[in-house]
Amino acid sequence: MTIETQQERTAVYQQPNSDHCFVCGRNNPHGLYMTFFDDGQNTVISDYTVAESYQGYPGVVHGGVVASMLDEVVARVSMIGDPHHFMMSVKLQIKYRHPVPTQTPLRIVGRIVKLRGRLGKAVGEVILPDGTIAAEAEMTLADVPAAMLDEVNLEALGWRVDN
Repeated sequence: MTIETQQERTAVYQQPNSDHCFVCGRNNPHGLYMTFFDDGQNTVISDYTVAESYQGYPGVVHGGVVASMLDEVVARVSMIGDPHHFMMSVKLQIKYRHPVPTQTPLRIVGRIVKLRGRLGKAVGEVILPDGTIAAEAEMTLADVPAAMLDEVNLEALGWRVDN
């Protein structure tokens, strides 16, 4: 079981979403439409209920969707304090501990372990309503190459915070 930390209770800074991302995209007809908040220090949170259309086994969220949610929340720790600091997954390890039910309120949490230079480490969890950790992740992150970012128009991607 996990214990909610003070940072998790005070996660109040909404992070931007894009238009077409599978996890956070507002205009992706097949997306999850997740919203993320951070505490300004080291934690990112999303409270989310997965629709039945994303199930693998009946009533159980597909493992790839669980991985996608963890990938997103953990990578977003790099944006705490700077919504334009983009990092990408280099290595993602996931432990599936319990089935993640559809149609159930979940808390998906990412935490910084270490961000130094262009590399970082972070961890994440999918937490069930009773506090049980259903899945956990560990990620190595790297800064998105500057050449890739030079070609990106964030306004055209719809990268913004919706109120």
